[in-house]
Amino acid sequence: MNRALPVVRLRVPTDEDAVAWHRLFDDPEVMEFHGGKSAALSVYEELTARQRRHDAERGFCLWTMVDESGQVIGFTGAQPWPQEWGPKGEIEIGWRLGREFWGKGYATAAAQMTLERLRAAGVPRVVAMVRPGNERSVAVTRRLGMKPAETFPHPRLDEDALCFRLDLQNSHTE
Repeated sequence: MNRALPVVRLRVPTDEDAVAWHRLFDDPEVMEFHGGKSAALSVYEELTARQRRHDAERGFCLWTMVDESGQVIGFTGAQPWPQEWGPKGEIEIGWRLGREFWGKGYATAAAQMTLERLRAAGVPRVVAMVRPGNERSVAVTRRLGMKPAETFPHPRLDEDALCFRLDLQNSHTE
C-alpha cells in the first residue's frame, strides 16, 4: 500500500493545546490502551508544559499535530521514557490521535517527521512501547521500520508491554 501520506504539521504544544488534547482524547476508544478513561485537563496542562521544556532543553518533545486545515488532531514526538520500569534512559517515540483522524496516515506521516527531527538532534536510537492488542500502533512501528526487541512486565497490568526499537543512525524512512 503506497498511498500518499496526508499533510500534517508539528508544533510545540501551547497552553490551548492542552484543552484540544483533553477534548480529542476524551473517548474510551482513544484511551483503550492508555488507562481506559480520559485524564483530567490538569494532566494535559502539565504534559504540554513539560513538552515545552523538553523542546527548549533537548530540541524535541511530543509535538501537537495539526492537519492541513490547521485543526489540532493529536500529538506525536518523543520524550525520555518517563516510567521507573521498562526502557529506562531511552528516548520513546509515540503518538495519539483523536478518533476521527484514525486510519488516514497522520500518525505515520507525523512519526516519520519526528524521526527526521530526532536524527537532526543527534538521537542515536528510539523505542516505542506498545500494549499488546494495540494493532494500530504496532502497524505504525512497522511502517517506521522499527523491530520488536523485548517485552517488559507491566507493573499494574497482567501483561507484558512490547518494546520496538529503531537505530536512527543506520536507517532512514521513505
